[in-house]
Amino acid sequence: RDRKTLVREQELEHYVFFSVFVVDLREVVFVIQSQRNSFHVQQAENLRKDLLLQAQALQEVSNIYLFHTFIFVFHDLLTLYLFGKNSSWIMFLEEDTRVKLHKLHEVLKKFDRRKEWFLGKPLHDEESTIIHHYAFSENPAAFEYPDFSAGWALSISLVNSLTSKIEEEPLKSDFTIDLKHEVALYIWEDGKGPRLTGVPELCTFPEHKPRAQYCATTVSSHSPVCGQPVKSDNIFVAVKTCKKFHSDRVPVVKKTWAKRASLLEYYSDYADPSIPTIDLGVPNTERGHCGKTFAILRRFLSSHVLKTDWLLIVDDDTLISLPRLQALLSCYDSSELVCLGERYGYGLGQGGYSYITGGGGMVFSREAVVQLLASGCKCYSNDAPDDMVLGMCLNALRVPVTHSPLFHQARPEDYAKEFLAHQTPISFHKHWNIDPVAVFNKWLLNDKHTEGLQKSTKEEL
Repeated sequence: RDRKTLVREQELEHYVFFSVFVVDLREVVFVIQSQRNSFHVQQAENLRKDLLLQAQALQEVSNIYLFHTFIFVFHDLLTLYLFGKNSSWIMFLEEDTRVKLHKLHEVLKKFDRRKEWFLGKPLHDEESTIIHHYAFSENPAAFEYPDFSAGWALSISLVNSLTSKIEEEPLKSDFTIDLKHEVALYIWEDGKGPRLTGVPELCTFPEHKPRAQYCATTVSSHSPVCGQPVKSDNIFVAVKTCKKFHSDRVPVVKKTWAKRASLLEYYSDYADPSIPTIDLGVPNTERGHCGKTFAILRRFLSSHVLKTDWLLIVDDDTLISLPRLQALLSCYDSSELVCLGERYGYGLGQGGYSYITGGGGMVFSREAVVQLLASGCKCYSNDAPDDMVLGMCLNALRVPVTHSPLFHQARPEDYAKEFLAHQTPISFHKHWNIDPVAVFNKWLLNDKHTEGLQKSTKEEL
C-alpha cells in the first residue's frame, strides 16, 4: 500500500471513530419525569427552560419532553422509540435533577452509541428487602440499579431492543413498587441484556457543593420548600389502630411524632378512653382496612372534627416527621385535588392504576376528599386494600396521585444507603426487627430542616 492509501485509511478510521463516539446534543432526547400536579409541572418547566437556555448558549438544539404530557409508562417504550428514532440517546431526568449540558456531552462521547448501553449512578441493596421482593437474597449487593435523581440514559440501540421485546411479550408483572429496580431487572433480563454501567459524572450532590464541579448532573434540593410551612392546626391527623396494638404501637406514636400534631385522633375497633381511641363502628380486619379508611374520610368532612385543609392518614406503625410534612405542603395548593405520598402501581402495563401506599402516610387536600366521596366511590368489602381502592377511584376520576420519594413504605434498612443519603425523609413504616424510637430519633427527629429545607444538605448517613 502506498502512502496515499495509508493516509486515506487513517482518515476513514478517524471518521468512523468520530461518527460513532462524538454525539451532537440534538441526538439526545431528554425526558423529564414530570407529574400532573401544578407544583410539579412548574418544576419540570423550570428544568426544561434551563436546558433550552444551555443548548442555545452552546448553539445546539435539544429535544425535551415532559412525562406528564403524554400517556406513557416505561412499559410502552414504543412511544420513546417514535420520539427518538433519529437520535442516539434517551436521557431521563427527575424534576429536581440539574444538568450541565457540556459535561453531559463529554460523558456520552465516551460510549459507542451503536451498542446497548444502560447508564446511571448505581445503587445496591445492603440486604435483601421486601420492596425488591427479596431479589438476590444470597448477595444483594451484586445487582445495581440507577438512582433516578442523578438521571439515567439508554442508547437508542437498547431502546430498539426493548421495544421489540415488549411488542413480542408484554409485561406480566402486577405491581410496580420501586420502578428504578424493576427497570434494571427488566433490562438485564436474567443476564440476556446489559447491566447498569456506573457513570461517576452522574451525581446526586447538591449543585452548589464543591464536589459537584466534576458532575454532569446534580440535584437542586434535597427537600422542596415553597414558603411558610403549613400550620400544624391546618392538618388533621388520623391514626389507624386496633385493640391488640393499643399497648405497644400507640405508645411509640405518642413518644415520637404525635406530640407535634395539633389535631390528631386514633381510630380503632375499641373505644379506649385512656388513649383515647374512637370506635368508628367498623370491625377490625387483618388486612385491607378499607372500611375504616372510608369512615375516616367521612368523619373528616363532618362537623365532628375541626375543619382543616389537609388530611393525613397513617398506620399505627408509621414513623413520620410532621414539621417536614408541613414544610413540604407549602408547595401544594389545598384548593386543588392533591393526593400525596409514595406512589405504587398495579397493572400499569395493562391499563391499570397508580395509588398512594398507605404505610408511608397518605395526604389528601380537603377538595380531594370531597370529590372522592361525592363520586360514590366505596369499598367492596371492609377488608379490601384501602390504598388500592382509593387508587382505583382516583383513576376513574382522572385525579393524579402525586409521588414524593420522601415518604417510605418500609424501614430505612430496606433502602439503599446512597438513595437515602441525599434525602430529608418524611416517613418510614414498620417496627419489624428495629427499635422504632431509635429509628425516629436518627432519621426524623432533627427539625433544623424545617427552618429552611432548601438549605439542608445531608450528604452522609
